[in-house]
Amino acid sequence: MPFTKLQFKPGIVSDITSYSTEGGYVNGDKIRFRLGFPEKIGGWEKYMSSTYLGSARALHNWSALDGSNFLGIGTTFKYYIEEGQTLNDITPNRATTTNGITFAATNGSATITATDSAHGAVEGDFVVISGAASLGGNITAAVLNTEHQIVTVPTANTYTITASATANGSDTGNGGSGVDGVYQINVGLDTTVGGTGWGAGLFGGITTTALQTQLNEALDNSETAVDVDDETGITTAGDIILVDEELMLVAGDTDDNTLNVTRGHSGTTAVAHDDNTLVRLAKGNANTASDFTGWGIASAGGVTTTSELRLWSHDNFGEDLLINPRDGQIYYWDKSDNLTTRAVEVSTESGASNTPTIAKQIMVSDQDRHVIAFGANTLGTTIQDPLLVRFSSQESLVDWTPTATNTAGDLRLGGGSEFIQAVETKQAILIFTDKTLHAMKFIGPPFTFGLQELSKNITIISPKAAVAVEDTVYWMGRDTFYIYSGGQTQQIPCTVKDKVFLDINTSQLEKVFGGVNSEFSEVIWFYPSASSETNSNYVIFNYADNTWYYGTLARDAWIDRGLRTNPIAAGAGYLYNQEIGFDDDGSAMSSFIESAPIDIADGEKFAFIKRIIPDISFNGSSALSSPNATFTLKARNFPGVNFTDTDTGTATRTSTSPVEAFTEKLDVRVRGRSFALRVDSDALGCKWKLGSPRIDVRQDGRR
Repeated sequence: MPFTKLQFKPGIVSDITSYSTEGGYVNGDKIRFRLGFPEKIGGWEKYMSSTYLGSARALHNWSALDGSNFLGIGTTFKYYIEEGQTLNDITPNRATTTNGITFAATNGSATITATDSAHGAVEGDFVVISGAASLGGNITAAVLNTEHQIVTVPTANTYTITASATANGSDTGNGGSGVDGVYQINVGLDTTVGGTGWGAGLFGGITTTALQTQLNEALDNSETAVDVDDETGITTAGDIILVDEELMLVAGDTDDNTLNVTRGHSGTTAVAHDDNTLVRLAKGNANTASDFTGWGIASAGGVTTTSELRLWSHDNFGEDLLINPRDGQIYYWDKSDNLTTRAVEVSTESGASNTPTIAKQIMVSDQDRHVIAFGANTLGTTIQDPLLVRFSSQESLVDWTPTATNTAGDLRLGGGSEFIQAVETKQAILIFTDKTLHAMKFIGPPFTFGLQELSKNITIISPKAAVAVEDTVYWMGRDTFYIYSGGQTQQIPCTVKDKVFLDINTSQLEKVFGGVNSEFSEVIWFYPSASSETNSNYVIFNYADNTWYYGTLARDAWIDRGLRTNPIAAGAGYLYNQEIGFDDDGSAMSSFIESAPIDIADGEKFAFIKRIIPDISFNGSSALSSPNATFTLKARNFPGVNFTDTDTGTATRTSTSPVEAFTEKLDVRVRGRSFALRVDSDALGCKWKLGSPRIDVRQDGRR
């Protein structure tokens, strides 16, 4: 037989059998398709040597009037503004203690216990100490008077920090009477933990660790004296008991086995109960109503910024910045205050009127200049409505009180149970709930904004899963991918859907992050594989060619190029310039593409292959490198068995002038009913693009 040209369809197909994918590609890593052919993706370099604390969950790039180029970085611990490769910590402060902190050290330990009444801190929080005196030994004033991260919180009045020195026997002081502490806002979780919202806990709200007794009499819905068979362990004021589905707060006991209680505690309803009904104690201590949180019983404390994954939203208001930790306050950073000044609550700004005290996401609408808070508290209350959208008056970040002379107001989403994400396009703001998609458009006074439901029964996998490309929005759902374009919502046919959704950590879905790489017409989603709690994999949709491909890359956040030359991504404490060079931050980056099996005469005949005529380009590779790629042919006799016959050859660039030249032929010996081609390279500085290689193949009989 003559030389046979190998031409494969672009994109990776993994959702059908490899044998059925003949003529296509079935696997790859760190490759993309351009003009129908696979090539290695661009590399990355650390943007700077400095690291941020925590995991980055949001990036925002904007410029000031003086030309300053800012990058906002929201992490699980902090909020930074980067400028000129310098990280500036603008994390808002939560509380200040004046002359009220004391310290205790233990000889031979670097752990310092701080006492501060009702400090409100959680593990991981940051506090800046000032005014402390030496404890007498190694724990000097300089060791104490700095920023510390809180390690543990034993009680509501104490916490521990780790000093930069180990205490000795002379460290017997308490720091003096003039110790101040400035506490930054509570940190959020770095890993999603279940059991913090509606329906959390065991079915029916029963925990096996709860102490149990019984009612010694029937109760009507108003009695506050509760007789039980045995009050042992339930006499402490502040304890919580569960009777049927009603929580009761214990105030104390009047006599043996009689408890004084407050009925209908924590949002439950006071109802009548029969004699001998089980009474369960929340693990024998106070503030543990969540022990009984189950289906049908609302979480006692609700969801807070410290009980959920820390996510940020942010937007610039002119050259200033608004930031919002999900389900937290809205904060404001004034550029005129410089980069050493922390963001402050919007509610503290001059003229503030009814500013939201809680929100799931904030945005500044580009065309009409309103500040919008999604999932905000109802006007005049502190109660969060997960479907409420509030907006300030036009060109104001402080005026949120609707009047006849301004454009402030609110809207409530009509479908779903919770706001998830909002994305702005040129024509509208698209708003996702857990079940619906809405369009919010500026219509002017008296209503300001109009709201239209676009789709029902859609899903979105995370609050960072939707991205806009002009007026088209792409997003990742819980089991498929979607597109909104031209007024229509559709699922995107995906050739790697099973590969993604069957290998994803379903407990960490909130970490899924969507981004755009506009230079290559790509939408990219980073997600945690089933074996990882952090983002480890990616899947890409090329919207110009309608192709899909995937790979492995640990990135927590991504922002497209725009004000900066390259896309910027965040991972493992570093910022990276993406699509620069073809290496992994100075180390070789491996990449490969593998075809589906190809057969001769529909697999009826054996084939023998003795040569590969490579067709590959190394243009763009580093001038100092020796770019090469390995061609591997694998053969097998039946679709259901492993490849049994394998041979390889390496194509190496030999010159670049007057034309690019590389290895002419690769001698191989492979025999089987079907064969697959794999091309890979791990050469330093190597860029490669595969064309249409040929093989020297002949029929080899039938057996």
